Amino acid sequence: MPLETPEWDKVTEWVREFLLDSTDPYTQLRHAGFPPEFIGGLPLTAVSSQNARVLVQASRRTIDGQVLLLRALVLNDRLRNLPYVRDAEEYLAQLERDAEAHGSQDVFRTHVLRGAEVFLDREDLRETLRAFVADSDKSVLLVDGEPYSGRSYTYTFIRHIAQHQGFRPARVLLEPTMTATKVVRRLAAFVSDPRAGVVPPVPTDLDDPLPALDEAVHWVVLQATGAEDLFWFVLDDCDRLDPGSDVWDLISQLALAIYEHAPVRRAQAPRLVLLGYGESMRQLPYELRHSMCWDRARTAGPDEVRAFFDRYVREQPPPSLAALAAEEREAALTGLVDVAVEEVLAAADGSTAGAGTVEGGTAGTAAADGRTDGTVGGGSAGGEPCGDSYMRRLGSAVEGAVRVYRALH
Repeated sequence: MPLETPEWDKVTEWVREFLLDSTDPYTQLRHAGFPPEFIGGLPLTAVSSQNARVLVQASRRTIDGQVLLLRALVLNDRLRNLPYVRDAEEYLAQLERDAEAHGSQDVFRTHVLRGAEVFLDREDLRETLRAFVADSDKSVLLVDGEPYSGRSYTYTFIRHIAQHQGFRPARVLLEPTMTATKVVRRLAAFVSDPRAGVVPPVPTDLDDPLPALDEAVHWVVLQATGAEDLFWFVLDDCDRLDPGSDVWDLISQLALAIYEHAPVRRAQAPRLVLLGYGESMRQLPYELRHSMCWDRARTAGPDEVRAFFDRYVREQPPPSLAALAAEEREAALTGLVDVAVEEVLAAADGSTAGAGTVEGGTAGTAAADGRTDGTVGGGSAGGEPCGDSYMRRLGSAVEGAVRVYRALH
């Protein structure tokens, strides 16, 4: 999984203070081991803080670039002698694991993401995302499903795929009181540099809202299309919107604007992901009928839990079983799977016993709900009651079982 925004903020500060605190930043980067062709494409100035942002942004475009940047920091003489280096080494190890997975695994089939964070089941979504990424003519992904079935959980996997496919997901959580102006402003914050002082032409109370909204939407899409990052706009909890909300108009205008920009700069045009957007909701413009992909989330159950542990324990068998004969080893692995499934289902069903009670906690709950920003529970953080969702309890229990299993190694 990629580093979080606060972690990249730390990296940017280290780059400014230890790597680019120089009147000759190009020479500094050459000495740090960056390739000449990479250095030559950086618009560096005499301002170290700006140079740090430029270098981090350029490095984040690929996993190899991220690894190179963290490796340069870890080897920096000044940082190496400070306590911060332990965080840098941890980030580097995490990115090296990502790089290894990128080169050796089918990232669309990954089930254990960052640490013990698990993405359970969703076989159809995995292949839908694979097709969506590969087909540049598809611009809108819609994810439907019953409440609490894991639609927002989709965002966890999108972040994982983003790390390996080179795009940047920009998520806005919707709620009944959300307005189109608020959504545009939040999207604009992702695609524009706040230090530049440029703001989108959002409507005010004195404006005619529809023409102004259309102009603001096209401004956001144009900014995203011209950005160095490739953006996916993710609007989550669409079904929480009030039926009369002007965000419905915004969604149609945003989808159409992206569709219209795609032929101009297809490789850089943003894409739109709508989570909780059912087929019975407001129809998107007719022009988009061949540009949409659909997925339907469903609640995972015993079969999906068993399939996960069948795969997981056989990919990472305990070393203690290595000396057993093949038949005995298989019987022992099957026993481990049976225990894990029984404990996880008991924990998810609300029993006080079970793997979910071991190291589950809020981290597992957040991951199961697709929240990687530390928020847990209802309200503006996703619209599901805290602790009541079966998918959240199931996710926490599976992650707790993974931690326990790893401790046996």
